[in-house]
Amino acid sequence: MNALDTATPRGDQRRTALLNALDALLQDSSFEAVNIAEISRRAGVTRSAFYFYFENKAAAVAALMEQMYDDTAAAAALLTGEGTPQERIEGTIRGLFASWDRNEHLCRATLEARASSAAVREMWDSDRESFVPVVASMIDAEREAGRAPDGVAATTLATVLLELNDRMLERSAIGGPLGREELVEGVVAVWLRTIYGRTS
Repeated sequence: MNALDTATPRGDQRRTALLNALDALLQDSSFEAVNIAEISRRAGVTRSAFYFYFENKAAAVAALMEQMYDDTAAAAALLTGEGTPQERIEGTIRGLFASWDRNEHLCRATLEARASSAAVREMWDSDRESFVPVVASMIDAEREAGRAPDGVAATTLATVLLELNDRMLERSAIGGPLGREELVEGVVAVWLRTIYGRTS
């Protein structure tokens, strides 16, 4: 099916066309190199149409990143699924990294946009913080079941662990001294030690 469903209202079609154009451009160019005139030209709309839907280029990138939210939610759902603590946590972490792999160009663009746009930073933080109750609820349930020791407030631990994920995904996107498997292994170990007091 064409990316623009003929049943979609014309305004939604234009917005979708702009996002599709931006997504395609970011696969070959950096956030800084992409310009609004080229996005609009590729989408077949005017520059004024772009500004009708998005305040600026960063806002359009933020809209694209919102489409990754479902991937993150699916990964987080594994925390309360079947399996051992290590299997559940590792499945979640690997799911997050896999989502970033599929959308690497968007992740890099968002990191660039986040540095210069308060709106993108707020969206990024809001998305991350929306998962704090999910993780905190899992920690509380593990404690109530006697599988995890009591300690620091679950909400505090959840916030810190999600901040860790954020940082490790960023390192994965921009590069660093550790390879992918080392990052996954390290993050999983920190989650297990933090929640359960052990790494297995």
